[in-house]
Amino acid sequence: MDASRIQVAVVGGGTMGRDIAATFANAGAQAHIVETFPQARAVIAERIGQTFDKLGADAAARARYTVHDSLAGVPWPAIDIVIEAVPEQLELKRSLFRELETLARRDTPLCSNSSAIGISKIGEGLASRDRMLNTHYFMPAHLVPAVEVVSSEATDPKVADHVCAMLRATGRVPVRVKRDIPGFLANRLQHALSREAFWLMEQGFCEAEDIDAAVRFGFGFRYIAAGPCLQRDHAGLEVHAAAGAEMYPHFNNSPDVSSALTDRVAANKLGMKTGEGFYQWTPETIVAERARYEKTLAAAFQIIKAELDGNADGKPAGKQADDQ
Repeated sequence: MDASRIQVAVVGGGTMGRDIAATFANAGAQAHIVETFPQARAVIAERIGQTFDKLGADAAARARYTVHDSLAGVPWPAIDIVIEAVPEQLELKRSLFRELETLARRDTPLCSNSSAIGISKIGEGLASRDRMLNTHYFMPAHLVPAVEVVSSEATDPKVADHVCAMLRATGRVPVRVKRDIPGFLANRLQHALSREAFWLMEQGFCEAEDIDAAVRFGFGFRYIAAGPCLQRDHAGLEVHAAAGAEMYPHFNNSPDVSSALTDRVAANKLGMKTGEGFYQWTPETIVAERARYEKTLAAAFQIIKAELDGNADGKPAGKQADDQ
């Protein structure tokens, strides 16, 4: 699919909305950003310009977006995909989708970037649920290649296929989630890891620095080259089956959130926003850490981008085996 033939309407001009629009524009698509709040709208040009700088975008890409102060300003007959990026409020999203149904072409997919509210809930009671999906980008959206494409039981699989094709055309790697489930795929995996990590800290086995080092410089270091399924094929499934049999009975499976997290929340130790979380922060160290974080992600993105140039799905060389 040729990205230059795509027009996207991104509803919500905050950080995620701007970066999503930038990925489309940088790939050759025409992006329309809808932001109804004047203060948020006033900073879009500056902030999206910063994103374009990080992407190394040319002048043509920087000119391929338009900002609208209402839905009425969007050229709806030309729009090929809609991505909602408004605050995480169910009724707000549901009301917006109800309006989008009347504005967008009937064949235009209506997508939500929500990471917390499933498309099943957003589309409940609406007339064209077959074209509604979650397209969950990860922050920062201009650097993280993956986008979860989550279907409800009502979503037409052909619509999901079409959305995946458009995302690939913009340089993203679609991750199909066939049925709506709380947390989708990536957040469930992240929280499964976090639950064990925080429990280990709570029980006195390690500190936050040890958890982070084990992930970043140990097994997590390999994840840029191979996910857990592919890595098991490299190592041998029998090795990990035996290891799992030894370890799984000792894993934390509590439904409660670890006190290593809840105690900090209760003490208003929320991370950078309050100056302390698992680490202590000053305005200066926050600036330095965010710069380091983005620089590292940008370098990792270049490794992935080189691989994706010849493999738009990011799939390994081996063919996926049929389920037994």
